[in-house]
Amino acid sequence: MASNRHLGRIIALQTLYEEAFRGECGDTTIVLDEVLNRNIGRYKAALDDKEFIRELVYGVSKEAKSLDERLQPIAPEWPLPQIARIDHMILRIAAYELMSGQAVPPKVVINEAVELAKAFGGDNSSKFVNGVLGTLLRDLQPDTKPKPKTTSKPKTKDK
Repeated sequence: MASNRHLGRIIALQTLYEEAFRGECGDTTIVLDEVLNRNIGRYKAALDDKEFIRELVYGVSKEAKSLDERLQPIAPEWPLPQIARIDHMILRIAAYELMSGQAVPPKVVINEAVELAKAFGGDNSSKFVNGVLGTLLRDLQPDTKPKPKTTSKPKTKDK
C-alpha cells in the first residue's frame, strides 16, 4: 500500500504540474479530468487506490488558493510564484494532506514530499520542502513544538 500511495503522489504531482504549466502558458483547453485520467491510465496495472489520487488532485486544485495563503507566510523570502513550479506543487500536495485531516501520519506526508523533491526537484528542493512543511506542521500542531530545556540543580545528599 505504501509504495502504491507513493506512486499515487507521483501521479498527482504530474497531473497538478501539467495543469499549472499549461495554465501559465495560456492553454485554456486544459481539462483536469482528462489529464488525471490519462496519467492514471498509464499506471493502472500498478494502482489499487485510484480514489486517493483523485482526492489529492481535486482537493489540491480546489484548495490551491487557501493552501498558498497558508504556505506563503512560512517562507516569506520565497514568494510562491518565484519558487520552482515542481516545489510549489509538492508543497501544495503535502500541505493539503497535512491540513485535510487524512489518516496519513504527518511524518509520512513530510517524508513523501521530501522524497518527491529529491526525485523531481532541484539540488536544494528537499531541504526547502522539509523546512517549510516542518514549520507548517508545528503551526498546525502547536503541542509538537519542542519544549524548552530546563536546567535543574543536581540533587544533593541531605546530611
